[in-house]
Amino acid sequence: MSARRRSRTLAVGCVLIAVIAATALLSLFWTPYDPADTSGGRLTPPGPLHPLGTDRLGRDLLTQLMLGARVALTAGTGAVVIGALLGLAGGLLAGFAAHWLDDVLAVLLDILIAFPTLLMAMLMVAAREASLLTAILAIGLAMSAVVARLTRVLVKQVLAQDYITASRTSGTSWPRIVTGHVLPNIWPTLSVNLALQMGLAVLAEASLSYLGLGAPPPNASWGRMLQEAQATVFTAPTGVIAPGVLLAMLVIGTNLIADGVRETADPTLRKGPR
Repeated sequence: MSARRRSRTLAVGCVLIAVIAATALLSLFWTPYDPADTSGGRLTPPGPLHPLGTDRLGRDLLTQLMLGARVALTAGTGAVVIGALLGLAGGLLAGFAAHWLDDVLAVLLDILIAFPTLLMAMLMVAAREASLLTAILAIGLAMSAVVARLTRVLVKQVLAQDYITASRTSGTSWPRIVTGHVLPNIWPTLSVNLALQMGLAVLAEASLSYLGLGAPPPNASWGRMLQEAQATVFTAPTGVIAPGVLLAMLVIGTNLIADGVRETADPTLRKGPR
């Protein structure tokens, strides 16, 4: 792929994410209406006072969408951080472990990966309560198994290289090998995976909120907005279209960034057409 197309892919992804991030940041300081304001009237169509209309409770949709952007980015970022930290630690442990321990950890990771995220969230909600933090923890734990398995494979590939043997022969300690050789070599591939996981985490949070397992009211979530608007999709379609479009923008943006990073990091893709 040419450098121009590669940079265009990355730029488009960054623009999409920047728009949503700017919206979320703006919601910290200003929103058109108070999130709890229901004075707009039920299902008011888009107009000068309410550019996107109101929902079935009379709340301004633009305000709810802005707050939903903040929830989506918080959930996605939080889940990725948890998944990255736990997954990286588990993958490094498995990569450096003895053969029998590596086999045990590999089986455990496969079991965790097969465990549905929604079911894990339901169990955590049963133990705690439905909240944004619970959703982030559930998604992050589910994601950590995927990251750990990938890290394990990458670490073993790096440890099999001749320069690792040379480093060990020269007396380099294992911590120095991890920080100087392993992490720099596995990070490009991991960063692509984490970018993809960001989009999946946002979708998972929206799904949990749709089922009532995410951030409870008065927090706004695009998933709950979709659930609340499904009964009025034909009479007030903006309530479904707007959060759906923003969800698609965020997921597409993270996927484009992941593609751009992958094409930049992979030397076989940096070459332009002959």
